[in-house]
Amino acid sequence: MQIIAGRYRGRRITTAPLQDVRPCSSRVKKSIFDILHSRMDFEGSCVLDLFAGFGSLGFETLSRGATRVTFVDRHPVSLRSLRKTAGELKVEEMVSIVNEDVTLFLQTETGSFDLIFADPPYAWEDYPRLIEGIMAGSLLEEDGWLLIEHDAHGDFSLSPYYSFHRDYGMTRITFFQH
Repeated sequence: MQIIAGRYRGRRITTAPLQDVRPCSSRVKKSIFDILHSRMDFEGSCVLDLFAGFGSLGFETLSRGATRVTFVDRHPVSLRSLRKTAGELKVEEMVSIVNEDVTLFLQTETGSFDLIFADPPYAWEDYPRLIEGIMAGSLLEEDGWLLIEHDAHGDFSLSPYYSFHRDYGMTRITFFQH
């Protein structure tokens, strides 16, 4: 897995064989960033990467000009990989790596972000609460974007924050805007 554009283009993201982590494919990641590129400026943005795994999406935003990324995950292998990639890219001062359950993190976080990625396990049952918790609070900046990766059968189009979605085989990325 590698960064596809920006100042760290071609640099590898540290991964490890791990059954619990489902990294975003290169094709999906390229599509996500093509879509976002026409809708927002990454330069100077603050990004939150929930259920971060190896941090592919968060590190991609840093490469494209984000000034701060907060990664939230609780799997020890993911946390080690995130720290290693941050060190290899020499961006430790630009990242915060939080070892916490996402639900607990969202209850206590007071910062605000321009872009939030969430990639929970497909079988996770709290998608509606996750969306509402992020969108109803002050976690997402005005005109900010929330992207959720989930199984293609999930439909969140009735959410008042729903903007659109894109399908990639069995994967769906749903875009919400504040």
